[in-house]
Amino acid sequence: MYNPAHFVEQRPEAIRALLSRCPLATLITSGGAGIEATHLPLLYFPDEAGHGVLRGHMARANPHWTQCRPGCEALAIFHGPQHYISPAWYASKREHGRVVPTWNYVTVHARGALVIRTEPEWLLENVAALTDSQEQGRSPAWSVADAPAGFIDALLGSIVGVELTVNHIEGKWKLSQNRPAADRESVAAALDALDTAEARVMAALVRQA
Repeated sequence: MYNPAHFVEQRPEAIRALLSRCPLATLITSGGAGIEATHLPLLYFPDEAGHGVLRGHMARANPHWTQCRPGCEALAIFHGPQHYISPAWYASKREHGRVVPTWNYVTVHARGALVIRTEPEWLLENVAALTDSQEQGRSPAWSVADAPAGFIDALLGSIVGVELTVNHIEGKWKLSQNRPAADRESVAAALDALDTAEARVMAALVRQA
């Protein structure tokens, strides 16, 4: 992706935090049938030797997986907070008027080799791990073991696993870093004034950038 230097995010902890908070990804591949895209949650497993592994699953009825030869190149895009930025919010608008709208956003792109997994044990382990990652902190928390084993086994037959061994991961935190300090603060203040959850999150990110 196009990623100017002032928007590049390289801190592993920041990237891991986004993958944890926003696991719903767009998985993209290109094969004989053209470009395929599927929206699915992916769980990130870091490792010391490389960039980690992403694991998830899609419906067996989804033709996407049949187009993926073993080890085919895939791109997973994770979408974080985003918000429209009005030019009326810039302090510099009052000075010279040379301002236009833009959009602030946070995203991570992960590329690597994709393998389709169909082993029942692998599917069960990773469905349980994905569930546990989302149920933690809930009361009561639901686990795969709460459902009848036969019911789960039948459902596992209707999905296939995806495992992406990441060879390149890149973060883009586009948070008004290219604007003067006065503009960044006026943008954050305007976002705070909107008083929505999305705007408050973006205001905090702009101030931290």
